Amino acid sequence: MISIKDIAKQAGMSAATVSRVVNGKNNVNAEKRKQILEIIEETGYVPNKAARSMVLQRSFTVGIVIPDTFNMFQRQLFSIIERYLETFGYHTIFFFVQFETSSEETCLNRLKAETLDGIILIHEIKIPAFYDYLLRTGLPAVTATFSYPGIASIHVNEEQASTDAVNHLIGLGHRKIKMISGDGFTFGRQRAEGFFQALTAADIPWEERSVVFVPHYTSEFGMYGMRELLLRDRDFSAVFAATDELAIGAIRVLKDEGIRAPEDVSVIGFDDIDISSYIVPRLTTIRQPLGEMGEQIALTLHRHISGMNSDTRQQVFSYRLIVRESTCAAAR
Repeated sequence: MISIKDIAKQAGMSAATVSRVVNGKNNVNAEKRKQILEIIEETGYVPNKAARSMVLQRSFTVGIVIPDTFNMFQRQLFSIIERYLETFGYHTIFFFVQFETSSEETCLNRLKAETLDGIILIHEIKIPAFYDYLLRTGLPAVTATFSYPGIASIHVNEEQASTDAVNHLIGLGHRKIKMISGDGFTFGRQRAEGFFQALTAADIPWEERSVVFVPHYTSEFGMYGMRELLLRDRDFSAVFAATDELAIGAIRVLKDEGIRAPEDVSVIGFDDIDISSYIVPRLTTIRQPLGEMGEQIALTLHRHISGMNSDTRQQVFSYRLIVRESTCAAAR
């Protein structure tokens, strides 16, 4: 059986250095950490979890809260987070939540029953009791893509990014712009607010009916949202979708209706999920820096768990407008 001493001998380092890496300590330089992790992977070394837990009085388990119908953005983000958590020696368990109060209460009861070192929320829980429990117990926690007072959070400026997305359409000469969004979560409302702010700043009239609010941010509901817009009024030349998946569904309906994208209707999304650069037309979108955000989420939680830093501030990441083929100048 491979031991820490075997790993240390092969790496040409001390057993103490290898132990620090295995136990998720941060006081090892990046080059040595990488070398040790590569040897661990090659040899198939598995640390004795029970022994580590007993010595360090930690479970080395992190919970991740995600919706049971999670979208592509959330799927990509949690896979990145999980990969970085593994480098710190944690394994993960998932808390799948439905969009219902009873499901959130069940999630809270399960959280109370688990022995966790920390928790990451990729999905926004609505019931205040969940956050009250985290704050009361001091369980290390990080929220991703939304914020809650007193808890560390990682996200982009949703309103400003959405305003920039709509300004891109305005800059192309579009004046009749609609939106497909959701109102169930903070980021959806913030993106809708950015939409309204951009139109107001450009003196473009709008009304509440300019936005179709859907219950989920999937391609299926993007299709539903576009159908609803076409039923209300076909006199528009551009659509801002609150997520790429909504945008993809919207483009599908335009094609079915014989409406060309972008020649007849330009479409812009938000997130820059992997598939966005492969669909036809390739999607113009707002890119969230998934890799950097995922790494920082894992690192922030690890530092909190290890007692190195319990900072609960919001970390706001930059974003980029990615211009592709789904938007073009408005027809005269």
